[in-house]
Amino acid sequence: MATDSKLPARAWVVVGLLWVVGCLNYLDRVMITTMRGSVVDAIPMTDAQFGLLTSVFLWVYAGLSPFAGFLADRFSRSRVIIASLFAWSLITWLTAHATTFGELLATRALMGISEACYIPAALALIADYHRTTTRSLANGVHMTGIMVGAGLGGLGGWIAERHGWNHAFLLFGVAGICYAVVLAFFLRDAPHGSEPAFNRVTNPQVRLGAALVSLLSHRAFILALFYWGLLGLAGWAVVGWMPTYLNEHFHLSQGAAGLSATGYLQAASLVGVLVGGVWADRWSRTNPRAPILVPFIGLCVAAPGILLSGTAGLLPLSLAGLMLYGLAKAFADTNMMPILSLVSDPRYRATGYGVLNLCSCTVGGLTVYAGGALRDAHIDVNRIFQLASISLLVSASLLFFIRPRPPAEA
Repeated sequence: MATDSKLPARAWVVVGLLWVVGCLNYLDRVMITTMRGSVVDAIPMTDAQFGLLTSVFLWVYAGLSPFAGFLADRFSRSRVIIASLFAWSLITWLTAHATTFGELLATRALMGISEACYIPAALALIADYHRTTTRSLANGVHMTGIMVGAGLGGLGGWIAERHGWNHAFLLFGVAGICYAVVLAFFLRDAPHGSEPAFNRVTNPQVRLGAALVSLLSHRAFILALFYWGLLGLAGWAVVGWMPTYLNEHFHLSQGAAGLSATGYLQAASLVGVLVGGVWADRWSRTNPRAPILVPFIGLCVAAPGILLSGTAGLLPLSLAGLMLYGLAKAFADTNMMPILSLVSDPRYRATGYGVLNLCSCTVGGLTVYAGGALRDAHIDVNRIFQLASISLLVSASLLFFIRPRPPAEA
């Protein structure tokens, strides 16, 4: 049985470096959802158009994700991560200078291109450094950075109320550019010559077509694809419209609604990714399907949580449901790359995650846009939270049928 002592010396250092990148990744993409009032006051638009700002990001992000994952499989994962961080941080800074809806939409599309390269490369790099008995926890620790970033996204609304909507984009854009320079000196790919369990296969013959054929020819990966897509529906419904829901249903200010929607959710999710990671790693010592079973349990709990949050007439109950959802759904988030590692060829991990992102973010973008269309039609946005609850239960049922690839094929 492998132990942490046999991991490369930098295995946990890499997770720490990527923690900050993950934080910036989600902060930059989410904060616009928490400053709707300030953005619309400065650049007039309908609610459907405001939803489109997130949707276009997701659709571009989705479309580029398989190719972005392939780049991380074909070339240096660390260099792809650094280039991605620098590019999206520069675009975040440029977003602050938009003065029309068209310009704002264009910067969001460009951000989708640049951010698409990060997650597949980062999770694959973590999988390279960490073997089965630490992989879920390592992903969980990295996910806490994403949770903190999404939680800090609520600062966007707070800063917008005091200094204008574009100030946050200037601030965090510069911070990301500076951190990309730091990463250039410290982030490295997994060492060659290590045991195959966590050594990246650097193969110049890796081809996108061969990767897609390998992934899509296995039933388990197809099930994972639909599973991740349904999770995208639920996840982006909450991220895209919960701040607005709390603002209008409970009469919170823009800043308070944004901080509540992201803060309570991500605080609970932060605990969830660690609990889900440790639980799956320990259980995997006796049951190889543990990274599949732990999310199954979590989603069965998360579904009633988001249903409560979207229908409760009292703010404390709504926030309690939101936290229950965040805690339990995080079991799925922290175990996605471990699940992918169970059902795919290790040469194509980043490409595989990119394909999963294609499905998830396409569905997520449609969900956010649908929320805006519902509001324009004067239909309560809590309908979309009810749909999210159903999608979580369906995704849990799909998990039940996923089986790991035989060891000879993995």
